[in-house]
Amino acid sequence: MAPSADTDTSFSAHVRNHFTSYELDRQAKSADTLYATSNGVPMPHPYEAQRVGENGPLLLQDFHLIDLISHFDRERIPERVVHSKGSGAHGFFECTNPIPELSLADMFSTKGKKCPITIRFSTVGGESGSHDCARDPRGFSVKFRTDDGNFDLVANNTPVFFLRDPAKFPHFIHTQKRDPATHLTHADDSTMFWDYLCSNPESIHQVMILFGDRGIPDGYRHMHGYFGHTLKFVNKDGDWQYIQIHLKSQQGIKFITQEESQTKSADYAQKDLYEAIQRGEFPKWSFEVQTMTAKQAEEAWEQDKINVFDLTHVWPQSKYPLKKIGELTLNENAVNYFAEIEQIAFNPSHMPPGIEPSADPVLQSRLFSYPDAHRHRIGANYQQLPVNAPKTAFKFGNFQRDGNMAFYNQGSRPAYLSSIDPIKFRTRTVDIGKTHGYFTGEAITFLSEIRTEDFNAPRNLWQKVFDDAARDRFISNVAGKMEMCREKEIIKRQIAIFREVDNEIAERLEKATGIKGYDGIANMKFNGTHNGMTKDESLRAANGASSAKGKSITENNGAPSKDTHKGINT
Repeated sequence: MAPSADTDTSFSAHVRNHFTSYELDRQAKSADTLYATSNGVPMPHPYEAQRVGENGPLLLQDFHLIDLISHFDRERIPERVVHSKGSGAHGFFECTNPIPELSLADMFSTKGKKCPITIRFSTVGGESGSHDCARDPRGFSVKFRTDDGNFDLVANNTPVFFLRDPAKFPHFIHTQKRDPATHLTHADDSTMFWDYLCSNPESIHQVMILFGDRGIPDGYRHMHGYFGHTLKFVNKDGDWQYIQIHLKSQQGIKFITQEESQTKSADYAQKDLYEAIQRGEFPKWSFEVQTMTAKQAEEAWEQDKINVFDLTHVWPQSKYPLKKIGELTLNENAVNYFAEIEQIAFNPSHMPPGIEPSADPVLQSRLFSYPDAHRHRIGANYQQLPVNAPKTAFKFGNFQRDGNMAFYNQGSRPAYLSSIDPIKFRTRTVDIGKTHGYFTGEAITFLSEIRTEDFNAPRNLWQKVFDDAARDRFISNVAGKMEMCREKEIIKRQIAIFREVDNEIAERLEKATGIKGYDGIANMKFNGTHNGMTKDESLRAANGASSAKGKSITENNGAPSKDTHKGINT
């Protein structure tokens, strides 16, 4: 007969003690613990090993040594392919301005509503030991543990990115890593870096930001965050709007110059964040959104050539003003960095009811890519780790079982939809047809093309946002990076792209590098994008594709043009 579940010797008592002791272990001091092997056997000293006599070989029976070395050999999980170097902390989100008219998401439902969060900041291209002050975009990922499940906001400190075609992402990241022949990063050899950019000119807005003052933020506390992609907010009536999310630093924006970055420690941003929280200087950000109706999204393309599905485009705040919803506060450092920051896993596919994805192709690709990467890097049950586990207002269950490290394996509950022991269901709150419907068409191949409107935002950045000193720093930063490129042809092409932004940029770079760039991109052919700015049809198709069909060029460049949302209440 099985022992009573109420006895201290029962398995249920053991399990209950084990999983309620996580926080006790997390807070325990060394003096509170006794040294033992992984199976709990006490050992007199961690440095001892068993040998055959005082000068003989080791004994295979020495489990303590085998346990120690074998775990050491496996104690590194694969580092993230991107965003490897990071810092993070815990805190909370508080709703200050409820938006029930926009979203039925519980976290936005009432004033004062709070949920715990964890934020991980990071550089993008560098390795786990790289420098915090590298000229690189910064990751800004937030895990909101809402009553209706986790909402992961995987953002950057820039409102745009280098690409808008999802299949380019692995290729782009490869060019930001070490050269396969020289094994050098682009700090010493920027040839791959510039080769990608000069072949994919839609990257120009992000390039302008990267080599401007925002390219090296002064730590993580003094930068904004942007999701960049377009999402949808859905209200209780099923009506939806497109939205962009901004996280605005309440500490203000600060930057570090290229010269100053060389005087900072490799862990400058990590140290700044950790010590500020330890001092009680808790950093805060405002959670703000821009909104567009479906009709406005069509008009944005038809009238202003702004594509809401394009990660390289921005929404002018003068036309689509920001609305504050709440605030994020970081007030608790991680007790153990690996367990609470390195193992945290963010997925843009994690959205509670009231938040839905748009048809942004790069977002759609990320919805798959992120959780797939985490299953590889951490394991199939990575969401059972405390830092990744949801904090719902209800006990949840499903039919996922087994796999590596299945701690919470859902007991004896049926692993299928049982009629004897049925699981409960919540009434549907989102009409998927109304929110995502009306996609009817033939399958096509699609690749965006570079057009004149792609230079509007970077031109405004140069002419209206940068002051004279910022322009000087920009030219110096770009020219310095170009010095590391082995191929002059690449620089000629990149200068031509800058010339489309503003001829002054090209002329100043030509003077700084001694290399004469091409006279714009109308006579250039790109291997990464179609050229919508050429009149020569032989130059228009990417990589010289000449087939009458399958050129993957579309009239609206992937934007929601007129009547895209036909039948939707706009």
